[in-house]
Formats: sequence, structure tokens, C-alpha cells
Amino acid sequence: MVEIAGKFDFAIDRGGTFTDVFARCPDGQERVLKLLSHDPQNYNDAPTEGIRRILQEETGHAFPRDQPVDTSLIGWIRMGTTVATNALLERQGERTALLVTRGFRDLLHIGTQARPNLFDLEVSMPDVLYEEVIEVEERVVLKQEGGRVAGRELVKEVTGSTGEVLEVWREPDLQQVERDLLALLSRGITSLAVLLLHSYTWSPHEQAIGSLARKLGFTQVSLSSEVMPMVRAVPRGYTVCADAYLTPKIRQYLKGFVSGFRGGMKDVRVLFMQSDGGLTPMDDFCGSRAVLSGPAGGVVGYAVTSYSQTERKPVIGFDMGGTSTDVSRYAGQYEHVFEATTAGVTLQAPQLDINTVAAGGGSRLFFRSGMFVVGPESAGAHPGPACYRKGGPLTVTDANLALGRLLPSHFPKIFGPQENEPLSTEETMKGFRELTCEINCFLSASQSQSTENGNSRSNSIMSRNGKSEMSVEEVAMGFIRVANEAMCRPIRALTQAKGHDTSQHILACFGGAGGQHACAIARALGMKTVFIHKYSGILSAYGLYACVVCVFHRYSGILSAYGLYACVVCVFHRYSGILSAYGLALADVVEETQEPCSLQYWVDSFPELDQRVEQLSLRCREALRARGFNSAQITTEVYLHLRYQGTDCALMVTANSHPGNAQTCRSGDFAAAFAERYLKEFGFTIPGRPIMVDDIRVRGTGKSGIQSQIKVKAGQRSPTPVKVTQCYFDDGYQDTAVYLWKELTCDHSITGPAIIIEKNSTILVEPRCVAQLTPEGDVRIAVSSDTACALGTELNAVQLSIFSHRFMSIAEQMGRVLQRTSISTNIKERLDFSCAVFGPDGGLVSNAPHIPVHLGAMQETVQYQIRAMGSDLRDGDVLLSNHPCAGGSHLPDLTVITPVFRKGITGPVFFVASRGHHADIGGITPGSMPPHSTSLQQEGAVFISFKLVTDGIFQEEAVTASLLAPAQYPGCSGTRNLHDNLSDLRAQVAANQRGCRLVLELIDSYGLEVVQAYMGYIQSNAELAVRDMLKEFARRRRQQTGSLEVEAEDHMDDGTPIRLRIQINEEEGSAVFDFTGTGTEVWGNCNAPRAITFSALIYSLRCMVGQDIPLNQGCLTPIQVIIPPGSILQPSQDAAVVGGNVLTSQRVVDVIFRAFETCAASQGCMNNISFGNEKGGYYETVAGGAGAGPGWHGRSGVHSHMTNTRITDPEILEKRYPVVLEQFSLRAGSGGGGCYHGGDGVVRKLLFRERVMLSVLTERRATRPYGLHGGQDGAPGINLLHRADGRVLNLGAKTTVSLEPGDTFCLYTPGGGGYGKEEGDHGHGSEDPPAKSIRLRGTTWERGSVFEYRRAQESV
Repeated sequence: MVEIAGKFDFAIDRGGTFTDVFARCPDGQERVLKLLSHDPQNYNDAPTEGIRRILQEETGHAFPRDQPVDTSLIGWIRMGTTVATNALLERQGERTALLVTRGFRDLLHIGTQARPNLFDLEVSMPDVLYEEVIEVEERVVLKQEGGRVAGRELVKEVTGSTGEVLEVWREPDLQQVERDLLALLSRGITSLAVLLLHSYTWSPHEQAIGSLARKLGFTQVSLSSEVMPMVRAVPRGYTVCADAYLTPKIRQYLKGFVSGFRGGMKDVRVLFMQSDGGLTPMDDFCGSRAVLSGPAGGVVGYAVTSYSQTERKPVIGFDMGGTSTDVSRYAGQYEHVFEATTAGVTLQAPQLDINTVAAGGGSRLFFRSGMFVVGPESAGAHPGPACYRKGGPLTVTDANLALGRLLPSHFPKIFGPQENEPLSTEETMKGFRELTCEINCFLSASQSQSTENGNSRSNSIMSRNGKSEMSVEEVAMGFIRVANEAMCRPIRALTQAKGHDTSQHILACFGGAGGQHACAIARALGMKTVFIHKYSGILSAYGLYACVVCVFHRYSGILSAYGLYACVVCVFHRYSGILSAYGLALADVVEETQEPCSLQYWVDSFPELDQRVEQLSLRCREALRARGFNSAQITTEVYLHLRYQGTDCALMVTANSHPGNAQTCRSGDFAAAFAERYLKEFGFTIPGRPIMVDDIRVRGTGKSGIQSQIKVKAGQRSPTPVKVTQCYFDDGYQDTAVYLWKELTCDHSITGPAIIIEKNSTILVEPRCVAQLTPEGDVRIAVSSDTACALGTELNAVQLSIFSHRFMSIAEQMGRVLQRTSISTNIKERLDFSCAVFGPDGGLVSNAPHIPVHLGAMQETVQYQIRAMGSDLRDGDVLLSNHPCAGGSHLPDLTVITPVFRKGITGPVFFVASRGHHADIGGITPGSMPPHSTSLQQEGAVFISFKLVTDGIFQEEAVTASLLAPAQYPGCSGTRNLHDNLSDLRAQVAANQRGCRLVLELIDSYGLEVVQAYMGYIQSNAELAVRDMLKEFARRRRQQTGSLEVEAEDHMDDGTPIRLRIQINEEEGSAVFDFTGTGTEVWGNCNAPRAITFSALIYSLRCMVGQDIPLNQGCLTPIQVIIPPGSILQPSQDAAVVGGNVLTSQRVVDVIFRAFETCAASQGCMNNISFGNEKGGYYETVAGGAGAGPGWHGRSGVHSHMTNTRITDPEILEKRYPVVLEQFSLRAGSGGGGCYHGGDGVVRKLLFRERVMLSVLTERRATRPYGLHGGQDGAPGINLLHRADGRVLNLGAKTTVSLEPGDTFCLYTPGGGGYGKEEGDHGHGSEDPPAKSIRLRGTTWERGSVFEYRRAQESV
């Protein structure tokens, strides 16, 4: 791609608020411009206006606004834009219809069936992107050996692009499709998304419909087989809908953009940044690949300016903006994800792994129940922070302003109602004085209560240095420290998730707010190097400008030069405020081709793989040559999407570092590359297991070879500050010199504290730091290591928030180790586990991530072991337990407990534990989840207080014997997968060991007394939040009824009552939960151990508190629980309990919410379905309707309360199991009516292709989910079996039955209850009430691999 001499080149990042323009002039000079993205009074389009202004100013010739811009002086334009993102956030895309295989009209509404926020009873979720659905009468299924079903007409057999053979059961009726399409056109819908099952491998049905639609006049037709031909219908469906919904809006914008230039840009090369970090021609820019167009430029920008090819030190990108912070990683290659969620829409397309967290300059500040909280709520652009003079709330920006770290005199006067005033320090300080008064009143009241009660720990709230009051500055500084810790957590998670050491990275900081926090973030993470580019504020635009530029390695000697021991080096680019735009200038032009595959990676497949790779590579090279690149500028990189057979954990692998040989593919040794990457990320490999190829991908790159040549001259004298101001740091106010970046030269050295100001950013050089400008104009800062922490045991409200993050981070890191080192699908891929930290008394301190049925149960387990083992616990011991009497939930959940010992201390100082669901531990049925068990022995191996590790030695022989022991009972087997059991147990031990090390490191930093004191304070904080909720409920209840006692009752399907009476003490904020009157232990497996009731109770309390609180034993401190022994909620030791864990737990939640009148009942069941034969088995839980509540309709087709399991994608289900999914849709009308109606259940029909045993374990088949306050009950579920001979059988709630080929199991799940009497137009099917509407635009939507991991962990 040859540059055109004497022309202007532009790289532009069009953001939601500002547009950043980077220009390279014909004389080599660089221009930077920032302007509002929307200013209709002055111009129609910001990028066009930016180009016009620079051309006019640089040439001296007039370029009138009302005339198209002359393009004769423009060489190329590269742009990143948030047009697609904004349309998605605001739901302002094109009116779209979805065409889908019959039986699946609601597939994308149901999605994975998991709710996004575990404790949100409204189940607030964005609407689907389409407004109408047409079901197409067509069906294609994969051929299976011996899987022919009598009575199903076979039209023909075909071979798909993956090599798989398919059976066409029904061809589409194109005449009917045409009638349906014409009806859509008559209603003004011209954009179409087409999703047919298995079209990823066989697309003729989609192609035929696409051709027909285009002929009829649809202006946008997106076919899932073209947009992203990858297996899994749900994410492919979301992606094709996004493409149909967004692409017309992009086309509309491009048409308007081009119209602003003379000749319609025909002689100008215009390229747009895609979500994957590559550039594409304007005509190929489409909606499904445009959502991360803006942020991707920033990643490219820091990657090519911060990464040294010599040192090869990985880089963390840290882009702190107004409402959120983006975190990413670069280690010589861009890290991509191929499925990620943005604004509630999951896109199956290559995207840079950009992790967005809800913490930015606009994040709001709260003081809740004694704890400093930052975000996730944001002030947004309007009204913005308090200092914007529009009545906004206090934010992180205000905290920086209050501490003197932002200087209003250096900001433009664009604030206030008329947008003509400076930042308001007065408004900020007024807000902080009010908040400080609130905090000090709380501290004073808590201190008085402590004095009265003689309680020195739980109620004693002191600020730093033992003072009883905090100053305004201490409060503001506290919020900054909490915000910094919140932003450190995703960085730790991003690196440690893949086995990397966080401290061994460079921190590349950019974005307008990043420079104020860079030094503190670097210190907290222990990084040795930080880089902030001169264009960091427009890095996305600059990233489009050139190829890889090595910057940092030239200055690797900085630490020794300054003689700073154990320092962090920070480098700030001279354009740090606009580095996102700058990054656009550095990007390469990318052409990608991809196709699905279904081959085993072995020598017999290599010829076919080589042929397909060569064809895809040729397509990439030809496309790039057509765009002006010569062969020397074009490179191709081959990726194979690989996984071990029988697993779902696929990795997109390149073999760049593993060249090919005679025994491999020509493109490289992918087996070695896959094993190396798998070992790095997961800690082990599976030798001998076949490797499967799911997809082949080729990424072609056209290298532009452009780079900035401007150097900064050396100066002759010391830097002169423009002023000296007062800034507040940990040690109080200090004189802080203020420098203008543009006046600094490359030999200037600045000792902190100091502020460096550039027109697009502000950099804070903290005390004990030294800053210097590089020859390229970037600032580098050597940051001294953190000073020793002198913290007392008195409660510092700021440290309370920080310790809460630290304890949670320990539990999260334990989970990462467990996920990496485990081997089973349940733990590694479904993430069915929890990790937690406990105090010396066994009380829960932190539990992450949150699986509802695990929330309180592990505390019971640890405390049982303390009582049972006593002094028999020694350093090097690890315990294993799963028995219900010892706090177990059900037998497959194995809990591994490790005591934490401190040298010189008798007894454990902490405990750590991990609980994982093992796929099989023996019993009467595979999977250890029998629907008809009547004793505990039938459910698998039992452990009460088993020493899994003794004196550091893993007791493999003993634990193996115990896992095989169930075979001694009639009809039972020992574990059917001993290898996975042992591997996962070792992984749990390793996770606990990681937790032990982190706890001891925390103790080394702060001291044992301090750490244990804050453990207690965090528990007290949760206690206080629950007490506040109970007091508020009691106040309302007393005003309404005069009584502080509530009660409720509900029944299991067999008639067993669950009764609850609650007595509330309004003054104390305490309550007695009395389950006296609950039915006796049952003959069956719906008995629920005590731990299950505690889990349900903690879950319910957290939902009713309505805000994030630490989930620990403090939640239950105000609660006295009475459970009658021998009841279904406290059965005998040998009682069967598997159904209690998955069914009775739901009923306990129903009863609690009924007593508090929180909301109507949800479906009250997990709908456990399993089937299998000698070839293997399958297990799933199925969604239903959620209950309505005050101000919201119940969500349809979603899991509720004590489960949040994702369901297997239809295409994966049919690919791996002998079944055809004939229908998966909402069960219309099953939700209870009312002012707010309950959510509908679902209909799920499974046609079996082989003989199998089907097991059903369900509830709410005889009882109905209750409505509340006049709302109607939801419909009960029903389980029907349609035999191949035409008979229809009601299977009842719990059964095991043998099925023959051609039999169909039809599951109808319960609906949710309605809320309130039906009035006016609020009947079933009414529009969502205002309370349920979701403000996508004002919401910070998290995304990226860290978010996806947490969401998956909460969806098991």
C-alpha cells in the first residue's frame, strides 16, 4: 500500500462524546484536534469538520462549511466509530425481522436461559433486536449411525462444509416464505436476519431464502451462514441479528459522511477499524464487526508503541474514561475472543479481548453501611460530576478535584447550564462537606453504640490514626484508593486467568482520566514499567496510523539511571489524552476468512487441512492485493480452533512458534502449539486424547509501514513550573509544581509531587517519583515502591472497602487456579464450583463467585470440621467432606478445606475451602443424581471428615477406596470416572494452596491482628446492611398492620408443607426465622440438609437488601433460625437429599419471599432432566417463568433463584447426543395474570434417535407458583411422553422410564405468579412498566473475558 506524497492523511476516532483527529501533513508535521461529536448548530458531521478545519488551517485556503470538502489533498482516511455501539446501546438500529427454523421462535429470547444479575428479582435484560419472527417450515439434522427415526421422511442426504453428513427432513416452503416476507414489507420492515439450524455447515436453505428476500426488495439481508459460520445457533443468531440491525445504520452514516466530500471519496482510500483490531474498506464495514471499532484502535495504539520486540515484555492496556475503564493485554500478538457480550447482545465474531469495568472518572461515590463504595453507577455526560455545574452527584473526578489534582484554570469553560463556565470547585467541596458530615455522623453513632455495648470490634468505627472524625480530604482520598483497588481487580484477573504474573507486565495507560491514577495503579499491582504515550488521549485514532514502533526498549536503563531501588517506571506519551485516535493510524489492513471444520487433527487429515488453509490464504492475499498492497506487504497467519475430544474448551491456536515438518501440517505443528497453550492456561494437558478441529481461520494483514518521525529537542535549562499548587496525598497537603507538557524537553527530569498538563490529559507525578520526557515526547515516571503500611486494628472506613476487595480477590484467584488446573467438564467448562475464605471460627469472610446453593453451605462444613477435628488439625493437612450432616449440599459437591497456619501461632488463623461439583461419585445412576433414591448411600460416595492430605502427602490410595466404596451397596456402583475425580481433587488442593499463600501475604503486609480485625469488620458490614433492611421492613410493616410478625406456607408436590414464621425486632434489626410446622422427612430425595436452608436464606436476604454487600456470615448474625429436627429441612443422617438441593431449596426461597411479600413465586423448580445409555449420558436443567413484583412483569424463559444453569446449545445437543430438539419456545399464557403478569414457562420437546433411559426430577407439577396481592397463580408444569406409536403418557414429577427411537419427551415448565389485581390495560401481554425499562445508554455494560468468566461462573 504505497503512500501518496504531498497529501494529508487522517486517522479519526469518532466517539460518543468527542471526536479525536490525528493528521499527518505533507511536510511531516503532525496535527491533533479534539471536537464534540455532536454539535448540530455548527456542523453536521464531526470527522468531516475536523478534516475541513485542518485543511483550512494548514493550507491557508478557505474550505467553506456549506460546500463539499475538496479531496484532492487527502491521501487516506482511517476511522474508528461508535455508530454501531451507540445504536446498540440506544436500541436505535433498523427495524428487523428474524426468520428461524420452526419450533424456535423464542430461541434468542431464552438464549442461555441464565439471568445476567444473580440477585436481580426483576431479571432486567435488554430486549431482542428483532421486532417480528417468522418460523420457516424446514429441518436439517446431522446423520447419526443407527439414528434413523421411523416415520420421519428423509428428503435427501447432503454433505456440509465441515465434511459432516446431514439429513434433510423438510425443505423450506418458499411460496409460504414469500407470502410472509411480503407481509413484512407491507409493515415497513426491510432488514432481515436468517437463522436456520445447522446452516453453519449446510447453507442452501438460508441461501434460497436470502435470494428470495433480496429479489422482493429487502435492503439488508443477513444470513447466519455468511455472517459467522460457526457451530452454536444461539450466539450465531445474536450475531446475525446484530448484523441486520446495525449494518443499515452504518450504511446510513457512511452515506452521510461521503456526501460531505467532493466526488464522493472515489479517489480517497477510506478504511474503518473493526472489532478485531484490523482495518477494512468502507464498503465491507458491517454491524456485527463494528461494535468495538473505537476501543480497538486504542489497543492497536498501545500495542505498537509500548511493546518492545527486543524485551518482549507483555503489556496491559489501561484506558480510563468517564464512565468505565477498558483493560486488555498484548504480548506480541493481539488477544482475541470469538464470543463476547456487549450491551446484552452476544456476538460470535473475532473481537479484541477488551475488558470493560464500571469504574471511571464519572463513577459515583457512596457511603453504605459503613463502607466506601465507588460505582458501578455513573453520572454520565449529563448531568455529569458535581463539578460540571449541572446538579450532578459526587464522582471520582470530583475526588481528584477536591484533592487539588485537577486544575480548573487549565480546563475549557464549557460547563454549567449554558456551557460557558469553568469547573466548579465550590460545588465539589459542597458535596464532599455534606458527605463527610454523613460519614462522621455514622462514625459517631457507631462509636457511641460501641461504648454503650462494650463491643470493641463490630461496632467500633474509627478513622485513620484513631481519630473519631474524617476530614473532607481524607474522605476524597479514601474514595480514590477504593476506586484504584476496584480497577486493579480486573487486571489481576485478566493476567492470572491465563497463568501470567501481573507484576511482570508493562502498564500502558491512556484515556483522559488515566494519568491521574497511573502511579497508584502501578504500585498496587507491583508492575515494574508503565507507559503512557504522547497521543494516549487519541490512541484509537493514532493506532490507525502506522506499523509496529518499538519505543520503550530504548530506555530500559531508566531505573539504574535514577538509582531508584525497586521502582516502577511510568512512561506517558505526549499525546496521552488522545491516544485512542492516535492508535487508529498504526493499524494494519486486515482480511479474514474462516470456515467450520469437523476433522480430527492427525496425519490422515493433514492433506485436507493444508488444502483448505491454502484456499483461505489465497482469498486473503487476493483481497489485500485488490486494495493496493504488494506481495511484500502481505502476511497471512493460520489459526485452528482446537479442543480435546469430549471437551468444550476450544482454543484458537496459531503455530507461529512451532514450524511445520514432515509429520505436521505445512502451516506448523499445531498439536505442539495447542499443548503448550493449554498447559499455560490450564496447568495440564491430556496426552493421548484426540484433538478436534472446529474451525479454520486465516488472517491476512497488509502492513502500512507508517510511523511517526517527530522527535523532541533537548533543552538547555531546568524545567520551569508555571505555578505551584497544593495537592493532598497520604501524608497531607504538599507543594506540587505544575508543568506544561509542551514546554518540556527530552532531558528534563521532574521530581514528584508534580502535575504535568497537556491539553487533552493531566498526569499526576506522585511523591517519591521521578518523571522524564523521552526523545519521542513521551513521559516516563520511575515510581518508588509502596511504603510499609502502618495500620492499626481500629476500623478505618476506607481500609474496610479495600480489605473487602482484597478478601474477595483471594477467593477469585483461588477460583482461577481451580478452573485452570481441573480436568472435568463440570468444573473447567461449566465452572460449577465456589471458593471461599473463612475466619479461625469457620465464619465465612468472602465467597466468590456466587453460586446460590453454595452461599452459606460451606460455612457449615468448615465449622463442623473445627468441632469434629479440634486439635487434630496440623499444618499440611487438607480435609474432604460432602456429608449433609457436615454442611454438605448433596454428595456430588465435594468440599476441600485447608487450614491456614501462621508460624508461632497455635491453631489455624484462617481457613480456605473450595467446593466443586464432580460429575460422578457412584450410586445407583450415572451422574449421581438419581430421581428415585431413598437413602444417602444410593447417591454416591460419602465423606464426613476425611484427611485428603496428611503432612503434605496426597492420600490417593485411601480416597480411591472411598470413591469406589458405594459398589458394596445393592444396585450401586463406585465412581464411574475415578481419573477425573482424583484430578479435580488435586486441583481443589492447589486452589486452596493458592488461597493460603495469598492470606499469608496479606498477613505479612498488615499483621495478623489487623487482618483478623478487618475480617470481623467486613462481617459486621454485611450484618449492618441486613439489620438496616429488617428495620426498614419492620417500620413499613408496623405502619401498615401494627404487627411485626409475618408468616407463610407453601407445599411440595407430595403435600409436604414448608411453614415459616418470622418475628422481627425493629429496634435491633434482628429476626427469628422459625420453620416449626414444616413437614417431616420424606421417603424420597427431596430432603434438604440444614445448609441448604441457610443458603436459601442468605440468597433471599441479599436480594431484599438490594445492593452489593459482602456475602459472609455477617448476613446471618441478626438472624436466629429454628429448624425442627427430623423435618424435610433437617433430615436424618442417612436420608436421600439430591432433590432437596435442586428442588426443595427453591421452595424455601418461595416461602421466604411470600412472608416478606417481596414478589410472586417463580417457577419453583430446576426441571432436572437426564438421559443416557451405554454410550454416555446427558444432564440439563430447564428454565421457566419468573415471578412478577411491585413494578415489574416476570421474565419468561429464565432460571430463577437457587439455580442459574446455562442450557446446551441446540446444535451442540444434536451433534453430541442421540436426540433432535423439535421445539424450544415460550409456553404462552403459563404466567399468572395480574397488574404485572408472571413470566411464561417454556416448551422443550426432545425426539430420541436411540434407546435411552430418561430420568425426570421436577416439582410444581401438582402445586402452582403463587400469585401475590391479587395476582393469579402461574400454571403448573407437566411432563408428557409421546410414544412413537401415538400414545401420550403423563410421566408425573419424578420418574425413570425407558425410551425407544421415535419417542418424544415434552417438557412444559411452570410459569411465574402474577402480582397485583389486573386493572385496565395491565393484563397479560401489556407493555413493560416504566420500572422495568432498561436504560442501556446510561448503563456501563461490562464486557470481555473477565466478565464472561464471572457471568459463566454465576450461570452454573
